[in-house]
Amino acid sequence: MAKVLCVLYDDPIDGYPTSYARDDLPVIDHYPGGQTTPTPEGVDFTPGQLLGSVSGELGLRAYLEAAGHTLVVTSDKDGAGSVFDRELVDADIVISQPFWPAYLTPERIAAAKNLKLAVTAGIGSDHVDLDSAISHGVTVAEVTYCNSISVAEHVVMMTLSLVRNYLPSHQVVLDGGWNIADCVARSYDLEGMHVGTVAAGRIGLAVLRRLAPFDVKLHYTDRHRLSGDVERELGLTWHESAEDMVPHCDVVTINAPLHPETEGLFGDKLLAQMKRGAYLINTARAKIVDRDAVDRALRGGQLAGYAGDVWFPQPAPADHPWRTMPHHGMTPHISGSSLSAQARYAAGTREILEAFFAGRPIRDEYLIVDGGALAGTGAHSYSVSK
Repeated sequence: MAKVLCVLYDDPIDGYPTSYARDDLPVIDHYPGGQTTPTPEGVDFTPGQLLGSVSGELGLRAYLEAAGHTLVVTSDKDGAGSVFDRELVDADIVISQPFWPAYLTPERIAAAKNLKLAVTAGIGSDHVDLDSAISHGVTVAEVTYCNSISVAEHVVMMTLSLVRNYLPSHQVVLDGGWNIADCVARSYDLEGMHVGTVAAGRIGLAVLRRLAPFDVKLHYTDRHRLSGDVERELGLTWHESAEDMVPHCDVVTINAPLHPETEGLFGDKLLAQMKRGAYLINTARAKIVDRDAVDRALRGGQLAGYAGDVWFPQPAPADHPWRTMPHHGMTPHISGSSLSAQARYAAGTREILEAFFAGRPIRDEYLIVDGGALAGTGAHSYSVSK
């Protein structure tokens, strides 16, 4: 029998919900491109409920305990003596979300002598040291595509919020004011702007498709170039690198995984190559940009706005400079944790566990590391240290 250690974010301040704003969710059985949504043998939750917090338990407790396994759920993951560190020592499986990541460092992986499987309930497994997972024979899996559209919608929302100066204008209403000139002094139309994405995988391509009806000029860079049919359909301009692309763009959105090639990509040098007054949207990973360089670019006017919901570390400390820099539209890491997405990544987590316990292969598209090497989606999206 296995010990499963699950790290989830805290319940709502006022307690776990007893009712919800909506009664149901739209039924989605496949993603763009044809990949099916998760297909576990069963679920023990109601889609649309809060599953990603501690009391939600990803809907796993009844299933795991009925099979004789042990489930430990905690939000305490950081600092000396955390519950995560104490329970990790003899855990066989670790489940974590990108929004509240349990950082599986080389030291933690080395200390977890029984660890066989690390599951990301969501997408993006950079909180797991992949080199160490490979060397210790730990399988790493994530629920690929489960919240890609959720994140793409968030990118579009943030883009419009910055360009149209929505958040400060809404604040005027909350403050009881009617200061129209103050609101529109930084408000523009998105129509006609040049918008580019760094990476055009599942999320990046979904962003491009959703922005195309706004009559913008679309650009992208990716180490895997899209087909000519897709480029013609969306009117895309491909660039060999971010350095080549950003001087042309009014809006740049980052949709790339974090790995050695992307870490620190947007520093002072690249930000200076962007058009003055451009907007930068980052729902990928915080370490793809230089934290202080973004702050400087906003204060100096090189960037007109920055929005994202990824931070480092997560949760971000109260004195993180991104909380107080001007012209930002930051959120906690929520883009991929809508109630709609939670139903999919909870089901996908169970599907992965069912396959693992039965000795069946885990879906190739869910795999990041397997058999001591990058595998499946991981081989396509990630790189490891040489």
